[in-house]
Amino acid sequence: MDYELTDTQKEIQDLARQVAVRDIKPVREKHDAEGTFPWEVVKKMAAADLYGVYLAEAYGGLGGGLMEQVLVIEQLSRVCGGIALAFAATGLGALPIMLLGNAEQRRRYIPDLASGKKLAAFSITEPAAGSDATATKTTAKLDGEHYVLNGTKIFVSNGEVADTYVVFASTNPARGARGVSAFIVEKGTPGFGFGKKEHKMGIRANPTYELTFQNCRVPKKNLLYREGYGLFTAQTTFDCSRPGIAAQALGIAQGAFDETISYIRQRRQFGQPISSFQSIQHMLADCATGIETSRCLLYATARAIDKAMKPVYDKAIAEDAIVYDVMQTMDVKRYTKESAMVKYYASDVAMKVTTDCVQMCGGIGYMADFPVEKFMRDAKITQIYEGTNQIQRNELAAMLIKEAASKASAEAVAA
Repeated sequence: MDYELTDTQKEIQDLARQVAVRDIKPVREKHDAEGTFPWEVVKKMAAADLYGVYLAEAYGGLGGGLMEQVLVIEQLSRVCGGIALAFAATGLGALPIMLLGNAEQRRRYIPDLASGKKLAAFSITEPAAGSDATATKTTAKLDGEHYVLNGTKIFVSNGEVADTYVVFASTNPARGARGVSAFIVEKGTPGFGFGKKEHKMGIRANPTYELTFQNCRVPKKNLLYREGYGLFTAQTTFDCSRPGIAAQALGIAQGAFDETISYIRQRRQFGQPISSFQSIQHMLADCATGIETSRCLLYATARAIDKAMKPVYDKAIAEDAIVYDVMQTMDVKRYTKESAMVKYYASDVAMKVTTDCVQMCGGIGYMADFPVEKFMRDAKITQIYEGTNQIQRNELAAMLIKEAASKASAEAVAA
């Protein structure tokens, strides 16, 4: 299907595919089995300028947007969702700095992320605060020109390999959700350390760590936006980042499908290729339709967000303003509904497609030395992180009800 990509977008897509096949595919099994981080691949992704495709030229990026980002994530994930996360998780860490950071913060942190010189991470989850981020227990108390952080974060992608972390902590526990704030914390800050490394089912090439803060003194200037706006920071970020999860899911589904259709054309039973069996053909048809539908929804969502946000970024950068503030003055709508929709739909499709691919491949599909079982393991997390798919449905339904109420109210006034 022709998605009318620009020549530049096609070049980015082709380049990401080349990096995936040439640099990721030969080592994906090794890093998955050992649970090790692929520094050698990260350096090659950086050398190919992939890390900057979605970031502004003013900060060393290539000036693209979400569309360029999801194209890269999709192609990298088509070979390995775990290694692709080194790119995607850095994007998640960069986004809140771009959206809520001031001009000085953007100039200080974004260029190194755009070049791939440094990686980023996003840290909001705690033992008692998963889907309910309002239950944050990590605290940040102002002491002169520093905030003193104490607490623990868990399930942090890019774990100890990142250099720049966006961390959420409560500056006013009495205010609950409105007492949570966001901070930029640099690796090496005294009092900031790493706890348990998680042993995971999938995406094993990306380290997932516990972060610990013990009287960690973070400069006051590293507060993102202002106190009490932490959950606004997270929500604004997720509106723009969840399509990235959809892109990862889409790539994983497509990768599993590619491997499967190649195998079933060669595998013979009862004297014929198993691809000739109607039961297999029906599964193929369902998988292909789900993948293409996910791609249609993803690209449409990315284009819509870029159309709304690119003028905002341009204006904020030109005026040294905060992107979030410019969004308010330009009355830019939130894309909570669309982001939730594409995230949960594409990840549900990925789980079904990869499971069906294992089934179609039969016994070999279940073996660790055949890549389809890895795609299935990697797919599962896309239904969970950045908000479980149940939470996505809650958010989507809430937006639909709100829109219906607004429409009914407007019609009543007009009558």
